[in-house]
Amino acid sequence: MTPVELSRTVLCAVRRAVDEGELSVAVPARAVVTPPGPGGRGDYATNIALQLARPAGQAPLRVAEVLRPYLMGAEGVRGVEITGPGFLNISLDGSAVPDLVRRVRLDGPRYGHSDDLAGEVFAVRVPYEVRAEVLADVLARIIGAQGGRVDVSHDVGHDLGGVAGDRGATVLRPVPAPEDPAPLGLDAARWALLHPAPHDRPRITADHLVQREGNPLFRVRYAHARTRAVCRNAADLGFTAQPGPLDAADLVALLADYPRVLATAVAVAPSNRPSKLSSDPRVVPDSSAPSRLARHLVGVADATLVLLPAVLPRGEEKPSAAHRARLALAEAAGAVLAGGLSLLGIDAPDHL
Repeated sequence: MTPVELSRTVLCAVRRAVDEGELSVAVPARAVVTPPGPGGRGDYATNIALQLARPAGQAPLRVAEVLRPYLMGAEGVRGVEITGPGFLNISLDGSAVPDLVRRVRLDGPRYGHSDDLAGEVFAVRVPYEVRAEVLADVLARIIGAQGGRVDVSHDVGHDLGGVAGDRGATVLRPVPAPEDPAPLGLDAARWALLHPAPHDRPRITADHLVQREGNPLFRVRYAHARTRAVCRNAADLGFTAQPGPLDAADLVALLADYPRVLATAVAVAPSNRPSKLSSDPRVVPDSSAPSRLARHLVGVADATLVLLPAVLPRGEEKPSAAHRARLALAEAAGAVLAGGLSLLGIDAPDHL
């Protein structure tokens, strides 16, 4: 179960509690599900009880107690604990890791794609500046992976200083590139513009081209190439991948969280002029989504590089169930790295 699927499970629990008359609230559009923080337990945690406490007119702990049995009865959930002021800590059953790996391998580079934004069209305005252009392109790719569409325009006749323009368009104005990134080549240039947060000044230097651990782009592409290499080597040794339980919590959590990272390409816009005619929040593209995706890929790459030395048997060692499970996880990691780089418009070579 991915965090996106678990988020839907949490919302289903809220809906059932409302239908049973135990809560009197509007069911929110989303429930935030993340790895548990300090003091948390289990595989994931959600603050949905704290979010609903005020509109429900109840204490967060009471809301959490209401929701707990509905979550306990959900498929794939092994246990639910309440911690702190009302956080719900969710433990998944033992099949969660193999099921996740199977899902990623089945979907391939399209893992994390959805139709959640089907029919949605987002208007974006950008200045004539290379970083803004690339940022808009990647936002369009990520939103397109969720079924939405982005219409980009260069409307220089209006003020581009704000976050949201008039006529409902979102204005993207990241800190401009200090110089032309074209000499870096397409892939390194895009990474240099996308990896920093939009409010940070990008570095247009040859550091993005060097093949060493200090270069995040190299680590991401190298990790992908290494996953392809271990798959070829495993085939030469005559064994195939088979998802199974294993101890690789960091990498598993990052793969599971990947759909949520893609879903953050849109966010609820703050409004200074709330309307009494509609209670629906306005959802707009989030200019930080490309940098979040790039940083997430770095995390996946680093965790993958830790796993890879244990994938293949050594010496006279025979392939075991653990080797097959690690190979399946490596394939899944490679698919996420390839899919994420594709959304950034960057090549993911099989050999590096």
